[in-house]
Amino acid sequence: MPVNLTAIDALRDSMGDDFKDIRLNVSSVLTGENLDPATALGIALASARFIRSETLTLALTKDIHDNFGDLNDAETKSAADIISDATAVAGLMAMNTTYYRFRHMLSKETYDARPPRLRMSRMAQPATDKITFELMSLACAALAGCELCIKNHEGHLVAAGTSEDTCHDAIRIASVMNAAAVATL
Repeated sequence: MPVNLTAIDALRDSMGDDFKDIRLNVSSVLTGENLDPATALGIALASARFIRSETLTLALTKDIHDNFGDLNDAETKSAADIISDATAVAGLMAMNTTYYRFRHMLSKETYDARPPRLRMSRMAQPATDKITFELMSLACAALAGCELCIKNHEGHLVAAGTSEDTCHDAIRIASVMNAAAVATL
């Protein structure tokens, strides 16, 4: 299903000449080879929210609504589900990457033995599907630089049959959204 990225295209076109590479990358990563458009936009939105880019978040939310807002097809993710999962992932990963980076960086048995006691039940009940939720989580983990989270989410994805190419596309989206946030300041 081809998508119309009116809001993202307008934002991309507003980037100055110094960001030519970023403009081109925004176009290419959102039409990835291994991700359906709904998943790609969901990863982009989770990334935008995670890095706290209101400009990107608003543009991506509009494009998601415009492309998936009126769908009643069980085969395609709805705008509400994509936005809900992207929002939940950004919040959970903001918490988890801080906590697990702390534990990983210290590498002390005393901390590793303690239970996190952090609520994360949404991870088991995504609005879209577990693979999409994990891809969004992987993107946010990469943005945070949390080695433990990256390994965990990539491992779950590969074990579930997701290709490394698909994981790679998710990280490419996250990295380009990070650059686009800089370009749209």
